[in-house]
Amino acid sequence: MRRDVEFTNAAGTRLAGRLEMPPGRVRAVALFAHCFTCTANSHGARRISVALAAHGIATLAFDFTGLGKSEGRFADSHFAANVGDLVAAAAYLRDTVGAPAILIGHSLGGAAVIAAADLIPESTAVVTIGAPFDPAHVLHQLGDQVARVRAEGQAEVTIGGRPFEVSSAFLDAVEGHDQAGRLARLKRALLVMHAPTDATVGIDNAGAIFSAAKHPKSFVALDGADHLLTQPAPAAYAAAMIATWVEPFLLPAEARDAPDEGHVRVTSTEAKFTSIVDSSGHSFLADEPIKVGGMDLGPTPYDLLLSGLGTCTAMTIKLVADREQIPLTGVSVALSHSRCHSEDCLATGAGKPKIEVIERAIMLSGDLSEAQRARLLVIADKCPVHRTLESHPVIKTRLV
Repeated sequence: MRRDVEFTNAAGTRLAGRLEMPPGRVRAVALFAHCFTCTANSHGARRISVALAAHGIATLAFDFTGLGKSEGRFADSHFAANVGDLVAAAAYLRDTVGAPAILIGHSLGGAAVIAAADLIPESTAVVTIGAPFDPAHVLHQLGDQVARVRAEGQAEVTIGGRPFEVSSAFLDAVEGHDQAGRLARLKRALLVMHAPTDATVGIDNAGAIFSAAKHPKSFVALDGADHLLTQPAPAAYAAAMIATWVEPFLLPAEARDAPDEGHVRVTSTEAKFTSIVDSSGHSFLADEPIKVGGMDLGPTPYDLLLSGLGTCTAMTIKLVADREQIPLTGVSVALSHSRCHSEDCLATGAGKPKIEVIERAIMLSGDLSEAQRARLLVIADKCPVHRTLESHPVIKTRLV
């Protein structure tokens, strides 16, 4: 669930961003810093924010001063100003959904979150994606235009085919940073993510960042990704890795608000089929396969239907086996649905009623007699979800 937000930085400049909220409980809050000359609507920022929200992590990505929908001039923005904007964004989050525990920076934004971490005391984890070790690395993108900016004090330059006004203050602000010292003093968990074939910021930068930092630290190679994370699969992989990696550095489960049980909320995303599912406080993605137009980022609706029946079957069998002291050591349930969703939609039912078939194969482990196996097979048909499916439930739908 996206919220368009606005807040002001220390200079009074209005900054605009997008806050991706989980459909259920907020397990943690993250702050995302986009790459140089990018915006909160960049491929990396958008895809990672949506995916993190699916994992219960509220994520704010915003436009730095002079970029996207934020006010101000890009010529007045520089590395120190970006750090200040991050501090202002953290203050906004602190006053609304909660202080950010996770700081994520893409490219130059990665260098910025390293610099901002000390100024955001609630942060416990820092993630860099394709980040340069030295902020001055960004000057490589200006090439021989640097000399002109130095000579004129401010000049229009071309970056990635787009014109930008860059001042000598920007050049000064990215030089002379002791990133090695900042990393050594970080006192936060660090995850370094980088594509080995990154043609914009070389993989050697990831090695320098990782070497300068103290433990706990981790490195993940984003194989097949480009610098801007333009492909959906690497971006989704990065988000899933961040959500998994950061878990030990968040509040323990018993310290979080207890979720409501027995309720499911499904929220669509910008993608064609990808949806965020919040089930009793547990968030994940649902999707369709690539061959039917989805992104294959999660189980399909029929996968979830079969999963419900399969898990309930296994739970019920184990419960009865324990109660009746049957020496069961394990249950495995394999399920399949005989018809795909698209065929169901095309069926007209004219003269030929649809037949829905779910096949369920149960494997029981343990030193069991034939009578005990037969008993547990009978129990499988008595699991609550099985009974619900066979009772032709009435589905009541309303607009809210």
